[in-house]
Amino acid sequence: MSSLFEEIKDEAPETTPVRRVTVTVNGARRTADVEPRLLLAHLLRQGFGLTGTHTGCDTTNCGACTVLVDGTPVKSCTMLAVQTDGHEVTTVEGMGTASELHPIQEGFKDEHGLQCGFCTPGMMLTAKALLEQNPDPTEDDVRFALSGNLCRCTGYQNIVKSVLWAAKKMQGEAPADDADHTTAVAEEA
Repeated sequence: MSSLFEEIKDEAPETTPVRRVTVTVNGARRTADVEPRLLLAHLLRQGFGLTGTHTGCDTTNCGACTVLVDGTPVKSCTMLAVQTDGHEVTTVEGMGTASELHPIQEGFKDEHGLQCGFCTPGMMLTAKALLEQNPDPTEDDVRFALSGNLCRCTGYQNIVKSVLWAAKKMQGEAPADDADHTTAVAEEA
């Protein structure tokens, strides 16, 4: 006499269907065989070892999983990996190089735009998309662009300052360094 589980197991298909996807990730063409239900965040983290893409809520609320697909910010926790077949994906690992930070990464460092760092990759990629479309954003523009990304550590002020700092640097303007900022604040007091 067999158990119900054994009967169901006997009826289940032997293999899980997979689909081959080819996606350009951070400039490198990658191919993977994935289950059609695999999420992009999981392909990036487990399949390609790009752990800078974080998963926080699995509901698109927090934005920690934000990556760029063809330059557009998307929440990779709810996008299927098969949807990226033939497309270009940028993760935080693709922003700078081993020897040089991207201006946005530099801004987050210099303006103290991160604390625990969990939300930072999604914030940076969202900021990258913003600055590519609007190289001279206002504070309101930055706040609106980042409104889909949650940070549970900060009051967002230094994150906004980081993006504005990066915008100035990317325009070729020298952002105020900490010494100049400290002097200006002291003179105002």
